[in-house]
Amino acid sequence: MAAIAAEEPSLPKTGRLLTQGAEPVRIVCFGDSITGVYYHTGGRRAWCDMLGSALQRLYPNASLQMVNAGVSGNTTAAGLARIERDVLAHKPHLVVVMFGMNDMAFDAKDMPGQQIAERETRFAANLREIIRRCRDVDAEVVLCTQNSIYPDAVPRRPPERLAKYAEVIRVVAADTRVLLADCHRAYESLRATDPRGWMLLMSETIHPNMNGHKLFAEEIARIISGKRVSLRDVMPLQPCIQRTLALLREGKPINVIAMEPYHTMVSQVLKRLSPNCEVRATCWPTAGKTLAQLESWGRGVRAMKPDLVVIAVPAKVSSPATEEALIRSYSWIVNYSMAFGRPEWDVVAILPPGQDIARDIILGHDVACIEHPSGDDASAGELLLRWFRAQRSEH
Repeated sequence: MAAIAAEEPSLPKTGRLLTQGAEPVRIVCFGDSITGVYYHTGGRRAWCDMLGSALQRLYPNASLQMVNAGVSGNTTAAGLARIERDVLAHKPHLVVVMFGMNDMAFDAKDMPGQQIAERETRFAANLREIIRRCRDVDAEVVLCTQNSIYPDAVPRRPPERLAKYAEVIRVVAADTRVLLADCHRAYESLRATDPRGWMLLMSETIHPNMNGHKLFAEEIARIISGKRVSLRDVMPLQPCIQRTLALLREGKPINVIAMEPYHTMVSQVLKRLSPNCEVRATCWPTAGKTLAQLESWGRGVRAMKPDLVVIAVPAKVSSPATEEALIRSYSWIVNYSMAFGRPEWDVVAILPPGQDIARDIILGHDVACIEHPSGDDASAGELLLRWFRAQRSEH
C-alpha cells in the first residue's frame, strides 16, 4: 500500500514552494479562449486569476506569479508552436494545461472513422509532448478537462465528442502520471443536480462565464492542495468605470450607450460630476421591446465603439417562455455590451428590485451591478449619482 501511495501523482516542488512562501511561485495557465481573457468573463480576468485567488486563500504566505497563456482558437498543435515563448520562457514551477475544445471542433459528416480516430490520437500525442516539454524545464503539470457545453454546439462540437476527448485527457494524465483536474466531470455533476446552476456557469454555447471560471479555479486548487475553497464571494473589480473616469478628468467627450431612460440620466449625472464635460448619449430602446429584441439591438454595440455601456433591462420585459432561453438571451445582452477581448470601454448594469436571476447573470460575467437598496427612497437619478461619486472616490 505504501508503494502504491508513493506512486500517486503529486506536485512536491510546487506544494513546498506554496507552503513555505520563501520565493515567488510561477504558474502558467496554458490553453485556448476558455483560458484566455475575453468577453465571456468580463474581459478583465479569467480562471487563471481566480486560481491565483484560490491558492492565495489556501496558502496565505505564498507569493504567486500567475501567467495567462490562453489564446482564442488554439489547438494543442498551435499551443506547441508557441510553448517556448508563452510558457517555458517564464520558467514556470507549474503549468496548468487546458486544451481540447478546438482540437475536437470538426464536422464529422462523411469523415471516415479512421480519420476521426487519428485526430484523437494526434490530440493525445500533442498533450504528451506538452507535458514532456514542461518537464524538460523541471516544471510540474496539471492537466484539465474542459467544461461541458450546450447540445446545440453541433456539428463541430457535439457533447458526446467532448466527453470522449475528456476521456482522452484522463487517460493521458494517468499514463504520464500528472495530476488531473476533471472540470468536465464537475460541470456535468452540477448539471445533473442543478440544471439552472449549470446554465448560470455559461456565457454562451461553449464558453463559461466568470461563475464557470470560478468553478475551474476551485477544482484546480483542490487538486493542487487537497483542500476545498470557495470563490463565490469574489466580486467584480473596482472601480469598474476606469475609462469613463479618466475621460472625465481629461475633459474629453464621453460616448455613452444606455438603455432608456438611463441614456438621459447618465448624461445628467456625468455633467453634475464635471459640468463642462461633453456627453454623447445613444439610446438603447427598451419601451415595448422583448428580451429577444433587446438582444438583437445589442449586436450592434461593439461596432459603435462606446466609452460606457449601461445595461438596464426593465423588470417587466417580455421574456422567453423557458428559463434556459431567458438566461441565454440575457447573457448575450451582457456579452454584446463588451469588447471581444480586453476592455475597450466600461460596462455597468442597473437592476430593478427583485431581479435575482438577472443579478446572477450579470455578476456571473464579472460586470458590476447598481442596485436599489431595500428601504432606500432615493430616486433612480440620485442612486446613479451616488454610485458614480463612489466610483470616483475609489479611483
